[in-house]
Amino acid sequence: MDYFKKLSDLLKTEQNEDRETYLKQVSSTSVTDRRASGLAWYPIAISGTEPSRGDYLNVEAERTTHKDILHQLRFGNPAVLFSNHDPKNERVEGIISYQSGDRIKINLFTEELPDWCRNGKLGIELLFDNNNYDEMQGALKQAAKLRDNPDEGRLVQILTGKKSPAFLPETTGLPIDGLNTSQRAAVKKIISAQDIAIIHGPPGTGKTTTLVKAIIVIAKQYQERVLVVAPSNTAVDLLSEKLSIEGLNVLRIGNPARVSDKLMDLTLDSQMAAHPYMKESKRLKKQAAEYKNIAHKYKRSFGKAERDQRKALFDEAHKIMKEVARAEEYIINDLVAKAQVITATLAGSNHYTIRNLKFKIVVIDEAGQALEPASWIPILKATKVILAGDHCQLSPTIKSDVAARNGLSTTLLEKCISLYPESVTLLDEQYRMNKAIMGYSSGVFYNNALKAHNSVADRLLFTDDLPMIFIDTAGSGFEEKPVGTSVANPEEAAFLFRYLEKLVATIEGHYTLTDFPTIAVISPYREQIRLLKEQLLHTPRLHPHADYISVNTIDSFQGQERDIVLISLTRSNAEGSIGFLADISRMNVAMTRARKKLVIIGDSSTLSRLPFYAELINYAERIGGYQSIWEH
Repeated sequence: MDYFKKLSDLLKTEQNEDRETYLKQVSSTSVTDRRASGLAWYPIAISGTEPSRGDYLNVEAERTTHKDILHQLRFGNPAVLFSNHDPKNERVEGIISYQSGDRIKINLFTEELPDWCRNGKLGIELLFDNNNYDEMQGALKQAAKLRDNPDEGRLVQILTGKKSPAFLPETTGLPIDGLNTSQRAAVKKIISAQDIAIIHGPPGTGKTTTLVKAIIVIAKQYQERVLVVAPSNTAVDLLSEKLSIEGLNVLRIGNPARVSDKLMDLTLDSQMAAHPYMKESKRLKKQAAEYKNIAHKYKRSFGKAERDQRKALFDEAHKIMKEVARAEEYIINDLVAKAQVITATLAGSNHYTIRNLKFKIVVIDEAGQALEPASWIPILKATKVILAGDHCQLSPTIKSDVAARNGLSTTLLEKCISLYPESVTLLDEQYRMNKAIMGYSSGVFYNNALKAHNSVADRLLFTDDLPMIFIDTAGSGFEEKPVGTSVANPEEAAFLFRYLEKLVATIEGHYTLTDFPTIAVISPYREQIRLLKEQLLHTPRLHPHADYISVNTIDSFQGQERDIVLISLTRSNAEGSIGFLADISRMNVAMTRARKKLVIIGDSSTLSRLPFYAELINYAERIGGYQSIWEH
């Protein structure tokens, strides 16, 4: 089957599964259930409104209760404003244009707030997001057309294996001081590549540092504007901040997830607000709002003269808003033209402000987590693409098992590493882990190519401590218990905290409260995480150090590191069933978060049926880190 037709069909399968899941969540549940599952904010209070581009209304609101509930409302998502007292169940649709903490802005597809907004409690709820799927399908169609174009389709042909990439001789004298040998080689590869270069960055090897250095060389030495994208807002924010600190003019399209002043200053909204031409735009917006307010004061039963007057006021407001749109378009074009680096998520790279722009170079960070159809959105703007990431860590989240099995889970990064090894530079020196913590992952995932930098290779929590331990719970009777679609192991959770209490007591003899080591408690299972969080609350001995202890799933720790990591593997059953513990790339992430000490707790009799875990236990034995539960 044709390359892009297959991808398109897989994406449709994924979209159908995603929609089904969403409809199940919303069709048979109350608003309080939807709030609990993170699909709605309810109740909310509206704190302000202003006219927006295209005769829409921008509404600012905040949630007034249930602020601790995790939610899925994000910048760019379609959503609806609703009232619990509206007998006709009327709702107004819109797009979330800003979200931070308990504040949200939604761009509603209406000129004025409906009357029902004055009655009852209001809420904002997510709609199913067809837009992202439409963007991806559109990109696949465009890529398929381009591939048949001998002039403009070169990059598409290379990325689909039809043509080979080209390289210029490596440039000497580049300003790449402060990097190690493999990092320097990666920057040189990026500069010499004509079509594609790949940075393979295992945990702790300074992938971000290397990328930042390469982008500085491209922007400053070669005077090229760069588009930098990643699948998640967090990854985009990290790069945006680091590039800005290095003195580059960065324009962040979209809504930063980590809202610090530094990041807010980089956003399009913030830079527009500071633009000298914006005063006039604000004045015009205010004038348009005043005309609309006067028009709204007319009662519903009025004569022809009033109706004509009302229409004239609305017409005048529309005329003014067209002027505002022209002024803002000029401001946006000015900001985009002056930016050295534009940053966005994969889908955000098709934002109306940069939709028709072309870039000599597009950088995709965390490409190992990027769904391939989404990667094509920014690639279509590029002459040359830089992929950076690690396909041996977390892969993209896919809801449909059928789509995943048939190839949607294989990323463009993986395909290109396999097609063009000459494009790849492996960063081989890591600055995070003790060599004993690094050793097993290096052997299994990176052909033993990783080496630990001298500054970290032998560092310990304290003299004579063991850096890597596997505690075997076989025979202890710590049985797993299914809970809904998840799994928990209460006895293993209780043991983990008994162990942590003793460890903390030992550490207290070596550290003060201010320089205390950071600790991560990790499990692959949400239900086990819930138990572990509960356990932490009921362990008063650890409360003085609570600020240094994080408890969460493996996925939430991707890209992070801690001094100490404890992993509760949870599974323990007579059948040897290990579920998604079989996803060893997820385990690679979990095991490589630790700087000085890694403690893995699990049942060898259940786990050992998979060679990965049998070998892990052998490795722990070889380095003197295997312990039985009975020793504790």
